[in-house]
Amino acid sequence: MSTFDNATADRPIGLTAPSGIDRAAHHRLDEAWLAVAWSHPTTRVFVVSGGQVLIDDTPDGGTEIVMTPAFEAPVTETHRYFLGTDEDGVSYFALQKDSLPGRMDQSARPAGLREAGLLLGPRDAGLMVHAVALENWQRLHRFCSRCGERTVIAAAGHIRRCQACGAEHYPRTDPAVIMLVTDDQDRALLGRQVHWPEGRFSTLAGFVEPGESIEQSVAREVYEEAGITVGEVEYIASQPWPFPSSLMLGFMARATSFDINVDGEEIEEARWFSREDLTAAFESGEIMPPFGISIASRLIELWYGKPLPKPGAVKRTA
Repeated sequence: MSTFDNATADRPIGLTAPSGIDRAAHHRLDEAWLAVAWSHPTTRVFVVSGGQVLIDDTPDGGTEIVMTPAFEAPVTETHRYFLGTDEDGVSYFALQKDSLPGRMDQSARPAGLREAGLLLGPRDAGLMVHAVALENWQRLHRFCSRCGERTVIAAAGHIRRCQACGAEHYPRTDPAVIMLVTDDQDRALLGRQVHWPEGRFSTLAGFVEPGESIEQSVAREVYEEAGITVGEVEYIASQPWPFPSSLMLGFMARATSFDINVDGEEIEEARWFSREDLTAAFESGEIMPPFGISIASRLIELWYGKPLPKPGAVKRTA
């Protein structure tokens, strides 16, 4: 099915490369250990606000999250999240604040995951994914879903506990399927969502429903969005996607019907592309590739056989 070369296939999917961080979950309820870790001079802290952190360029041409020792960090009484330790024993914490601190120099700048995920190394990207996911969940789950009372933070940011009824609430992760469908001519099915700009095509995707297997979800979503039935479904890889709380489960699927009938609600347009069709569309600017951070890009590359053009590298024609 694929002409994907091994060197490119080994390239990690965005936000999934090994970060070198041990989440050390066994320390989250150990308040004495957390206090010692927080006060240690090697501990590093960064602020997360509205899904953004401060990033800065490094002298060697890289990009890093702006971090400070704990004693220089902004004050917060409750919204302090322990993210783990590295192989050198350095502990990392994120602080949730209403706004990011002022720029610390001329190059430091705020960035969300879609931008920073393409620039940061594995350690910082992993820390940012963790912190942004916790911040999203914390902001949206301040009250107990059982009794309605306000909850309090516990387990270094990984539990919200209701002091009224005793319920414990854990960070939510919504499973979502994302799939590249191919037909009997080995063409790929790509679609454009209704809110995307003209020319932006990508793979189909959707959320897993209650009581549904992921394979059933793939088949249902493809049929609902494009009117195509699928048979064989092959799992490829997963990707954390905290926008705000998803885990993307990537698949290749083989179509058993071929006449497209889009739903018009989520997908406005869908087309079958051969590799030659897609190459020509990229070169003319008719089609814009999906953002490189997304697993969608890797699923398309797996079929396409080489890296996709970077967004902005192709020009639209009039």
